[in-house]
Amino acid sequence: MAHLIQAVALGLLIGGVYALMASGLTLIFGVMRIINVAQGAFLVLVAMVTWWLWNRTGIDPIVASVITTPLMFGFGWLSYRLLVSRIRGSSPSMSVLLTFGFALVIEGVLNLTAGNKFKSASPSYFEESFRVASISLPKAQVFGFLAAMGVLAVLYYVLNRTWTGRAIRAATQNPSGAALVGVSAAGTAALAFAIGSATAGVGGSILSVLYPFFPASHYEWISRLLGIVVLGGLGSLPGAVAGAAILGLAETLTATYGSLGWSTLVFYLVIMAVLLVRPQGLFGARLREDAA
Repeated sequence: MAHLIQAVALGLLIGGVYALMASGLTLIFGVMRIINVAQGAFLVLVAMVTWWLWNRTGIDPIVASVITTPLMFGFGWLSYRLLVSRIRGSSPSMSVLLTFGFALVIEGVLNLTAGNKFKSASPSYFEESFRVASISLPKAQVFGFLAAMGVLAVLYYVLNRTWTGRAIRAATQNPSGAALVGVSAAGTAALAFAIGSATAGVGGSILSVLYPFFPASHYEWISRLLGIVVLGGLGSLPGAVAGAAILGLAETLTATYGSLGWSTLVFYLVIMAVLLVRPQGLFGARLREDAA
């Protein structure tokens, strides 16, 4: 029983971090119907910047998100204005091609500037744990989880309790109606893309502590994030949280009672099983066939 509780606790800690990483991807899709395949590259880019700051200045990697988050907000806004806005309204395949190309550019720049070697930030508490009865909770994962939950809480508040959030949700649900009451579709889309990119500012900083990474790691991360949002329902923030929790639990339970190498397979088997029953995902809305 202790092993089960330990595995569930670790799975939820990991799932909380995954939920933050996936929130930006699902927010961008929900507002613009754009699949930002570059989101994984954004995470690795931030992880690399965080590692550099930690290596040069000693600043705590998770605290460094105070620096990387506004930088990624500006980077996301600029990326939308210069690149993504040009294919707004086009078919989803265009967004996939454009953002995948953008991810390859980021990978190439990181290869040239940082080298093609694994890196990982290791703050002083990296190998320390909190003890709760017989349960051991690694401090790095606890701090990462708390940071992720804090950002998700702020994101939830912004989307549900502010005029900006109402504008974003209005543009998501009824673009024509939102335009009639003065909500700029272009401005809202740029803001949503910037906010979605800013979540990578915290997610990437946490990634730099919890996982080794190198420039090509974005392939692994975007596959995880896409799996999470598809399972939860494209465009659904609660769905991203649920999908992330399932992925975290699949990893830790499989590693505890089987082999870590099978954890990814188990997660995708869960996705297949859910989609057979609910093709729209756990929290997704079914589209009318004539509107698809």
